[in-house]
This record gives sequence, C-alpha cells and structure tokens, in this order.
Amino acid sequence: MITLKDYTLAEVPALSGARFGMRPALSMVGGAVYTYRDFERITRGIATALIADGVRKGDRVALVAENSPHWVMTYFGIVRAGAIVVPILTEFTPTQISNIIEHAEARIVFVSDKLRPKLEALPDDIVVRDIRQSYAQSASATTLPDVAADDLAMIVYTSGTTGLSKGVMLTHRNILSNATACKSIITLRRTDRLLSILPLAHTYEFTIGLVIPLLSGSHIHYLDRPPSTTVLIPALQTVRPTIMLSVPLVIEKIYRSSIKPTLDGMKLYKYTLFRPLILLFAGIKLKKTFGGHLRFFGVGGAPLASDVEEFLKKAHFPYAIGYGLTESAPLLAGCGPRSTFLRSTGPVLKGVELRIADPRPDTGEGEIQARGPNIFKGYWRDEAHTREAFTEDGWFRTGDLGYLDNKGRLFIRGRLKTMILGASGENIYPEEIESIINQAPEVVESLVVEEEEGLTALVYLKSEVLENLEARFRDSIDAAGDLGSRVGEAIANAEKSVTDTVGHAVVDAEKAVEQLLENIRKEANSKLASFSRIQRLKIHTEPFEKTPTQKIKRFLYGKKKAEGTR
Repeated sequence: MITLKDYTLAEVPALSGARFGMRPALSMVGGAVYTYRDFERITRGIATALIADGVRKGDRVALVAENSPHWVMTYFGIVRAGAIVVPILTEFTPTQISNIIEHAEARIVFVSDKLRPKLEALPDDIVVRDIRQSYAQSASATTLPDVAADDLAMIVYTSGTTGLSKGVMLTHRNILSNATACKSIITLRRTDRLLSILPLAHTYEFTIGLVIPLLSGSHIHYLDRPPSTTVLIPALQTVRPTIMLSVPLVIEKIYRSSIKPTLDGMKLYKYTLFRPLILLFAGIKLKKTFGGHLRFFGVGGAPLASDVEEFLKKAHFPYAIGYGLTESAPLLAGCGPRSTFLRSTGPVLKGVELRIADPRPDTGEGEIQARGPNIFKGYWRDEAHTREAFTEDGWFRTGDLGYLDNKGRLFIRGRLKTMILGASGENIYPEEIESIINQAPEVVESLVVEEEEGLTALVYLKSEVLENLEARFRDSIDAAGDLGSRVGEAIANAEKSVTDTVGHAVVDAEKAVEQLLENIRKEANSKLASFSRIQRLKIHTEPFEKTPTQKIKRFLYGKKKAEGTR
C-alpha cells in the first residue's frame, strides 16, 4: 500500500500511476480496461480542463452518475483541480438533486446520459458536463494547485433514516487516515480483484472499495446495471473477485431464499452430529457462487441478521464486519474474517477513540461517541446541526447505542432515537426484535413501532405467502359460484347460500391471516425478554422505504397507522 506524504487524494493518481504503471486499475465488467497510467493521465486532463473553465480551489463540483471508471476518474480530476466533490446518490429524485446542487452552490455538474433527465430543472447558470467527456493529453502541462490534508475533499449528502439530508464535510485527511487505519482489518495486493456493487457516492464503498484498492494496485470492476441476480451471478463468474463489499440485505436474501430452505429440507441436517460438515460444504458452495476466490466479504451499512451471521461463521465464509458512519469517513470499528465475533462489530479501529457516554450500571450501554482524524468537520452551511453533533469537549455523537466488552469489542444495540423505554425503565431495541421476526420463513422484513396497545410489528410478507392466502379466498369464492350454478329453480335459496358461502370465505381468509400472524408473533416472543414482546402484528402490503444502505426510513412510520398497512 502506498504511503502518502501529504494525506491528500490529489496525490493518489500520480503516485499510483508511477508505482503500478500498466497494471489494470479500473474497468466495466467485460468492457474497456484503464491502467494506472491511464488513471493518472486522464485525471490530470480533467483537472486541467476544469481550471481552464475557471474552476478555482474550494469550488464545488457535483457528480451525478452510476459507478464506472469515468466516475472515479472524474472524482480524482476534480480534487486534483483543488475543487470539492459533491457526489450525489443516483436514487435521489430530481427535486432532491436540485436542492443539493443549490445548497452546495456547485458551479458544474458531471452527469451520465441515463441521469441527465434528472437535471432538467437546474438553473441555466449551472454548467452540465457529460461524465464520459474526453480530455486531451496535451493539457497536462498546466500547473495544478497545491492541496492540503485539511482541505475539504467532498461534501456527502446522506439520505438518513431519521429525517432531512445534511451535507457531511470530509477532508482529505478524514478519508485517507481512515483508509490507512483499515490496514489492521484488510491488506490488499496487486493481484486482488474487486467487484463493486455499492454506490461510490457512499463513503463505505468510496474509502474501502476505491481508495484502498487504488493505493494497493488492485483491479476494480464495475457493473453497467443494478446488481440483480441475473446480472450479479454472471459477473461473479467473470471477475472471480477476491474482495467484495456489501450491505447485509444481499447475503441475507441469498441465505433465506436458497441456503436455509435447502438445509431445512435435508434429513441429515436434523442430526447435530452431521451439521458442522454440512455447513462447511454449504460455505464452500456459497463461496463458489461468488466466483470461488473470495477472501474478504465486507458487510456494513446496516446490522447483519444474527441467524445469517451464525451461518456464515459456522460455514467458514470469509465475512468481515465493520461499523461506522458517513461522518467518520466511515469506519470506527471492525475486524477481518479471522477475528469476527458473533454480534460484535469488532474492536475500535487503530487511531480512533470511542467512549460510551453515560453507560447504564447494569448493562454498560450508552451512546457511542468518537473522535479521531477521520471525524468530519461539520455539516455544510448548517451550524445548528454541527453544534448538536458534538459534545462540549469535542466528541462526535454517533446517535448509536452500544457497549464495549472486556476485550474491547464493540456491540451495537440500536439507534438512540429509535430506542423504546419500557414500562419499568427497560431499554427496548426495535432492531433486535426485527432481527428475530425476520427469521420467520414467511417474512421479508419488519418494523417495530410503539402504539397505544403496546409494541406492534409491521411485517412485509413474501409474495408467495400473500398469493397463497389470496388463492384460498378465491377458491372459496369459486366454490360459492359453483353452488349458485347448481341450484337452478330455487333462486332465493341459492342467493342466500351463495351469500353465506362468500361470508364464510371471508371469515376463513381472515382467520388464516390472523393465525399466520399469531404464529409468527408467538415464535418471536418465545425468543424475547418479557418486556420486549410483541403485542400485535400487522401486514404491511409493500416494501418499506429505505436509504441507499438499505436501512428502513423509520421516520416515515410511527404510532399512527401506517399507510399501506392492514
């Protein structure tokens, strides 16, 4: 891994270009490959063109595009020009994108063809550039500005789970100190291949999935469309990645839709004696699904379900856990595949300090607070939220609740704002309850809220479960129709019989739904402490709205009956 003298991202292209030369750096799966020498040349050309267009040090330049080598080279071209990148998540609406560009006071926006329609409402004085624009190599003679470690490198607007988006100001030092500290968790090599499936506009993918590989001479591959199963599986076999980063949802879907049903259907799996060997073979098969060469599968951005983690651990799958926030660039704690400990995010990252504020005497739980060179400088043009984010003595308030064990391992219990206080003062963590509910084979996802009658879980069921319930109702209705066609002359009696049968069908369908929900509730409550038990379940008829890291936007669902719930 390259050692940076000045801790600036502006140094990276020249240093990696000189060190790794003609080695492959960036490519689309099955597409053109850009070497490290190309990376240096093209980013210099972009920087030179921006300076010629009047961009000066400290100006903001927005980036609205899908992951690609062009995204990467445009980003580094902007920072080499001394400007500040405003990377915008592609999932944002046109209004959100316009608001971000206006709030950041960006002068220029780089955009992909696909996303250009989202910029139609921008004012005429904002310059819109094609991200695939080429730049002449002869432009490299321009002198590039000096960039300092504590200059802003990027302003990241997050889509949070608790309200409006804020612009997180990250310096070059914030990002690169975090990338360097990650050496205690992951060491990349020139021979490593990465398949990127998370947005580069998110610091998790940016720091760990981009900056570290570029400092290590690794080869990063990007997809030309969202990572659905039909796209991802062929790409995995083509790239055969050694390193991947993911949010929990990806591996949880694979486990619950394919692995768990297979294991449950095996007679030998019911016998404790055979389970370790069967799980080991399942892990080998899962690794082959990912191309057969995986040595590091990073999981972050949201909590990993406990049953899925237990499987990965027993199957010897090389998963790694990390914890952090955009404001910490991003990692605060984590560990590699050999050091994972169930339900822990691992020890505090080297160079970072964590403390548990006002810990409970009985559990040691309190708000996780952090400080270190990776902690952001504040929120762009938002002094009020910046003051709220820090304690009087300068520690960053993460808003997460957790505790440290006697070996220094961090355990996350939930968000401070989502914690529910029990009747006798107990701390109730909705995320833990949801993790248990989600283990039910009928459930896709759930959300626990506090209502007048007590804890209520909104559950989004699998499509086949809903279809079976609907089919049961339709069959009863069809039976009523058959009855009506047979009665002939006794019209009045037939109408009454049909009406009664339809009524029974409705009652039967409602009973079936109630019984299913009650079974799920009882099974979950059997694994919960008495103060955390669910009083009621409700069917949620559509997926919950989520952030880009697949965390449910809890602020959209509260004590009132949620829209789309029955």
